[in-house]
Amino acid sequence: MMIDVLGLPMDLFLIISFPLAFIVHDVEEIVVQHKWMSTHKEDLLRRFPRAKRIVFHLSGLSTKAFSIAVLEELVLLLIATAYILVGGPYANELWIALFLAFSIHFVIHLVQGIIVRDYIPGLITSILLIPYSLFCIDNICGETSYGKIALLAAIGLATIAANLRFAHWLGNKLS
Repeated sequence: MMIDVLGLPMDLFLIISFPLAFIVHDVEEIVVQHKWMSTHKEDLLRRFPRAKRIVFHLSGLSTKAFSIAVLEELVLLLIATAYILVGGPYANELWIALFLAFSIHFVIHLVQGIIVRDYIPGLITSILLIPYSLFCIDNICGETSYGKIALLAAIGLATIAANLRFAHWLGNKLS
């Protein structure tokens, strides 16, 4: 028997809710990232000298550049969402890889907040969206082997990391 969530079959709910969760999380980051980095840059450089390169990079991203980077990521996510909705080959694996990387990204925000011992951009929505991620991951685990989940998570993280570099480059180039 198929479980419905908000009147949608579970698989359709999971697919459609992912871009919405992405938007909610990234709006928080867009709104506060530049000002937060400007305010905390010197403290971060003093406390974490090994993170100098990333601190300079992130503090150099304007809100417009960051927004362009987020838009590029959203476009790719919407394409992936459309691809799974039309039932493309390996669409489930693509969706799972992206979703797992997105969920791990929440944990990274939590760890960053603990290390910095302060609010960081994206922390609030990460905390609020972790139950959603766990719900989706529980559904993924019911349909996919743990070995395949681990492999897809690694692929998703590598893909997202590579795309993040491109998205930030694009944001800087177009802003």
